[in-house]
Amino acid sequence: MSGAFRRLANGVAWAPIWSVKTLSIFAAAFLMSTFSCGIHQTAFSQAIPTERATGARAAAERTRRQWTETLNSNTVSVISGNPNGAYLYLAYDLSAVLDDGQELRILPMIGKGAYSNIADVLHLKGVDLGLSRTDVMSHLAATNEFGGNIKGRITYIAKIYNEEMQILAGPGIEKLEDLNGKKVNFSDAGSGSQFTTRKVFAALGIKPIEVNMGQNDAYVKMKSGELAATILVSGKPSGSFKNFVKFEGAKVLPVPFDDVLARDYFPAELTHDDYPNLLEEGQSVNTIAVGAVLVAFNWKQDNERYRRVARFIDRFFSNFEKFLKPPRHPKWRETNLAAEFKGWTRHPRAAELLKKIENERKAAQQRAQAIGTQTSSGAPIDTELAFRQAAGGNAIKQQKLFEQFLEWVERQNN
Repeated sequence: MSGAFRRLANGVAWAPIWSVKTLSIFAAAFLMSTFSCGIHQTAFSQAIPTERATGARAAAERTRRQWTETLNSNTVSVISGNPNGAYLYLAYDLSAVLDDGQELRILPMIGKGAYSNIADVLHLKGVDLGLSRTDVMSHLAATNEFGGNIKGRITYIAKIYNEEMQILAGPGIEKLEDLNGKKVNFSDAGSGSQFTTRKVFAALGIKPIEVNMGQNDAYVKMKSGELAATILVSGKPSGSFKNFVKFEGAKVLPVPFDDVLARDYFPAELTHDDYPNLLEEGQSVNTIAVGAVLVAFNWKQDNERYRRVARFIDRFFSNFEKFLKPPRHPKWRETNLAAEFKGWTRHPRAAELLKKIENERKAAQQRAQAIGTQTSSGAPIDTELAFRQAAGGNAIKQQKLFEQFLEWVERQNN
């Protein structure tokens, strides 16, 4: 044999003898072959799980998109106000009562107030509903500040309550005329309080120096003597004024009702029950009030945004009695869903529901007349009167009439 083989030391077996270079080439080839086979085997073994993972991800993405579409189609946003006034609290009540997390979600949004809220409903994407005031809307219709034909672009769902003018004045201020030439806070710039205060003071000839800030900041500056007064137009009791404590020389200033205010405002009062920290027990102060309105953009009825608002209105009307009970804001008790805002168009779905209630009322009256029945008090219910909420009317009487109407509705449901 050639020298390619060598006899082992024990003489039992023969083994080939390779050069180091030959062994290295063989080892490298072997390792590469093994590695390549491993790659192909791994790729083959992972092919099916990868396809399954891709399918699962696609299904999850479809589910996510469907959930997102459902969430957006069922969500209604309400532009309200800041914690100084009542708007934010009422928007929260809407969410607390009507939002079930599935078929309808209510998204309260902090806004500037009655004036800016109309601009937001008209122009901001994603704003479905807004809280505003009758004097603001009448002004915008007359001036076209937010564009022409605003009565055709905005609809109202309901007049919901009254907002009172509340003025906390510092030492030396006894009447409105004493504010002339003094620094007075008209609340935040762009707010409904600023708008109404400007309008009322212009009508009454009161000419203070206007400043704009939040009510808590104004309260601090009043105590230091930097401001003569701070003004808030909001549903009583308001969030900020309710927390104020009377200091030496401070007082709630009366606002006299004048004929020049009769077109947009009506008499009201503030009492100790409203602000026990500012008014003595049994004390009341005369002021003026203006109507608050829940509004929406006038979408066409084939638009998804219209359907979204209509869904809200259905839920709002059918659950309205829940707003009259604690812990909801007491201002809801002033609401008469059927009260009209003359000159403006009610949202078609709200008008449809009110018409349905009216037809049912008439049918019930006819049935009652046919069998000669009467109410427990012995007199037929004057639902026509209960439906009305005239500006300047007696709020207590209106509330009693509306409660009578609610009792009638409850009887029809039983």
